[in-house]
Amino acid sequence: MTSTIKRAVVIAALGLGFAAPAIAGDAAAGEKTFKKCKSCHEIKAPDGTQIYKGGKTGPNLYGIIGAQAGGHKQSSKGLTAVGEGGLVWTEELLAEYVADPSKFIKTHGGEGRSKMSFKLKKGGDDVAAYLASVAQ
Repeated sequence: MTSTIKRAVVIAALGLGFAAPAIAGDAAAGEKTFKKCKSCHEIKAPDGTQIYKGGKTGPNLYGIIGAQAGGHKQSSKGLTAVGEGGLVWTEELLAEYVADPSKFIKTHGGEGRSKMSFKLKKGGDDVAAYLASVAQ
């Protein structure tokens, strides 16, 4: 292989690496981990299909990936302000949020605490992948 071809292969491989998502959660594992979330959250499609029956203290998480943060009536003032500042949920941001919700708000320019007191220290990337998969 010539050095020009080797260089092209290396550049192409690096390009593929940069195109990969920063977090690659496991949707199947996330479905199991979501059991920790169901006491406050449900996943219900707009047509009324109940995907995961849960509580209604927190917002319905159907379609959360790609939605503006803080867009539910249950959201805290701090999270609503962060969303009004333009933050849109990605899998990566949701995984960061569930690890420490109040810290997330402060990190992203909001003030105050989150209404979500639960912290999901492990598996947030999996839950985010699961939530992304159910709304496709």
